[in-house]
Amino acid sequence: MGVTPIFEVKLNGTVIAIVVYGNATHFSLVYPNFNNVEQDDHVQNLTYSKNYATVLIPLIFLIMKTTTLKIAIIDNDDAIGSIYKQYFQENEQYELLGIYSSVHKLLSDFGRSHPDIIICEAMLNGISGIDGLEYFYRKNKDLKVLMMSHKNDFKLIKEAFKKGASGYLIKPITKDRLFSALDTLNQHGIALELDVAKKIIDSFQTKSFDVFSKKENEIIELLTQGFTYKMIADKLFVTPSAVNFHIQNIYVKLNVNSKSEALRKLKEMEMQQLNAA
Repeated sequence: MGVTPIFEVKLNGTVIAIVVYGNATHFSLVYPNFNNVEQDDHVQNLTYSKNYATVLIPLIFLIMKTTTLKIAIIDNDDAIGSIYKQYFQENEQYELLGIYSSVHKLLSDFGRSHPDIIICEAMLNGISGIDGLEYFYRKNKDLKVLMMSHKNDFKLIKEAFKKGASGYLIKPITKDRLFSALDTLNQHGIALELDVAKKIIDSFQTKSFDVFSKKENEIIELLTQGFTYKMIADKLFVTPSAVNFHIQNIYVKLNVNSKSEALRKLKEMEMQQLNAA
């Protein structure tokens, strides 16, 4: 007696339920922590038997057959290649397709490799990793790209995300951090470590303008918080005359003549920065 089972893959948090119906017989098998389950065509042709193994064995095989995500890495540091390979040898969920030294080399191999996720160094010779995002998405708009760099720099992070990066990691990258980011990326579509998130938040909470020096920006930050010249001097461990010198330079750059004018101009500049972000 033959039946055509119907399969439902129910994703609910970390649980997948696979249900088979047929001839008033209802089998239900639940497995936790499996994502990306593939259905094989041959499963649709299962025949019913009083021996439940006829159905359950292929079902178990179906559940265990999870989609392995293909990973391509672009890193111009040859010394770390063997470390990446070791990481992925011990993980069955992700398949390392290759390690490339440039964006161009991966693009040349794209027709063969077809990666699901690219882990890319942001600062590369030739086409940078960030500029490479445009080329990657031309190949596959559904790609996810995890950017990495030694630089925990807001401008670099901002540029990466504006151009479509799905995540950002600070080097050096440990095995646990790498796979935690990949798992998060796979489940939620974005991976953002605490250090990177803190850098982004700090950049919005701290006033910084390109036109001013580092010391001038420090003084501006305190000035806008209501600090007096003496309080600023004590905070920065400099003399009040040094603070006055920097503030006069700030006035010149802002083309103003008073503290109230300077604060108003700085507020306008801050709003322009936020609108451009």
